[in-house]
Amino acid sequence: MAEPPLTEQTQQSEGGDKQSSPADEDAKSTKSGPKSQGGSKPTSRAGSAGSHKSGKSQGSKRGREFVQTPTGSAKDNPAADWRNMRRIIAEDPEWSLATVPLLTELSVKHIVENFENNSEILTDLLPKHQNKVLEKISPSLPLKVTANLVQDEDYWKRCCKARWEICDVSAYGESWKRMYFEKHLQEIIEHFVPETTDPTKLTETLALSANYIKKIDINQLLPPVREAPKGPDFDEASDAGSDIGEEPECDHFNFTPVLKALPNLEELHLTYGVKDCGMNFEWNLFQFTARDCLQLAECVAKCKTLKVFKLHRSKVDEDKVRVLISHILDHPSLIELDLSHNLIGDRGARAVGKFLNNHSQLVRLNLCDNQIKAAGAQAIAHALTKNTTLQFLNLRLNRLGDDGGQAICRSLLKNTTLREVNVGSNDMAEPTAAILSQVVMQNNTVKSIDLSCNRLGPDGGKQLQEGMEENTTITQMDLRLTECGQESEYCINQILHRNQEQEREANIRDMEAHTPKMKKIAQPQAAHRYKSSAIIRVA
Repeated sequence: MAEPPLTEQTQQSEGGDKQSSPADEDAKSTKSGPKSQGGSKPTSRAGSAGSHKSGKSQGSKRGREFVQTPTGSAKDNPAADWRNMRRIIAEDPEWSLATVPLLTELSVKHIVENFENNSEILTDLLPKHQNKVLEKISPSLPLKVTANLVQDEDYWKRCCKARWEICDVSAYGESWKRMYFEKHLQEIIEHFVPETTDPTKLTETLALSANYIKKIDINQLLPPVREAPKGPDFDEASDAGSDIGEEPECDHFNFTPVLKALPNLEELHLTYGVKDCGMNFEWNLFQFTARDCLQLAECVAKCKTLKVFKLHRSKVDEDKVRVLISHILDHPSLIELDLSHNLIGDRGARAVGKFLNNHSQLVRLNLCDNQIKAAGAQAIAHALTKNTTLQFLNLRLNRLGDDGGQAICRSLLKNTTLREVNVGSNDMAEPTAAILSQVVMQNNTVKSIDLSCNRLGPDGGKQLQEGMEENTTITQMDLRLTECGQESEYCINQILHRNQEQEREANIRDMEAHTPKMKKIAQPQAAHRYKSSAIIRVA
């Protein structure tokens, strides 16, 4: 059956007014081909475009395509025609055809990628280019490349945070580079096993970091590995030997080459023991041997720049402390000595007293948690009467008793430099409080006294109260668990508060005396609308 002829309205709706999408045009072209009459030839895309341009519709033939021709701008710029455009997907998501990297950026990128092999070029760059390179280089570069070349604190900050979760730079003089080298050396020493670990890494690290290390803080020292004895009853023999202390002594890390290689070392904190030993616990892991003591004493005596020496929780007994003190008697720069949490008795306390008498520069002395009794306290008290440098003394958790406590208090009647004294938990009672009441009336130097955990009793509290009523310098006094009575404690606290306010006002006056005063000149009332009030400095 013959198809009905196309009307003019149909022709206009198909090709004149309404533009079809490329997909619809292709679909129409496909459908129009097989349904065309036998005598008619299928028109090409160019032919249909030409018919559309001429505006003449051929209604007798079905399936003609009407394609819109490109505009004038599309002819001039082929890329403007959507039919000629292609979609480009770059491998680099930041790549853009419109952005071409600058030559300086390409150069910086190349320097960063090859920094390990050509690091000396950093000194030849401009400052702005140096900053770009330092922001991009890896924090895992070898120390032999960056140790003496990179001084940028931001780079060392990235190195520290990439290696350790907790980074408290305030404990390292606000220097990230110093923090990195000190913690790096600390890890090497703490995991060093004598006679087993290769010292090459330690030697290289010391050579690179010698100028940046001021403090060594060691929390564990490993003993050498012992071969397990062979035999059927090994477990029983090992337990028995450990209990009675018959196992051979083990020497630990030797600090002599380390301290010799560090010219700026000021602080040395040591603990002879093992952390997290778990089920492998043995007493010899925490044994500070005689050889360890002798080696340490010799290297500390040779380190003339050392200012702070701490040896705590290391089972240092009387004989070993005498060896230590004998080597550091004439040390020129040591100002702080910490031997807390050890086994020092009266003989060791006498050695410490001799150190205080021997023209030492010591400012802080910490003998907390030892075994010092009355005789040792009397030796230290005798030294305090002659010493003119010590300002902080800590004898907490010893066994001074009333005899030792009274000796220390009497020494404060003559001493004029001590500012803080801690004699808490020393089994002192009311007789010590009676002598101390005289001290607080006559001594004008002491600022803080800790008497906690001593049974001074109500009478001792009243005597302290009477002495404190005439005192104007003590601002802190710890009376917890002293059984002094609530009334005495309240009165003493009120006096302490008064002294604190007086000290605060005195500090304000000192600040005002050292700062220039400001004085305003009065002006007419309307002058402030146009000019600020004049301020002059008065010398």
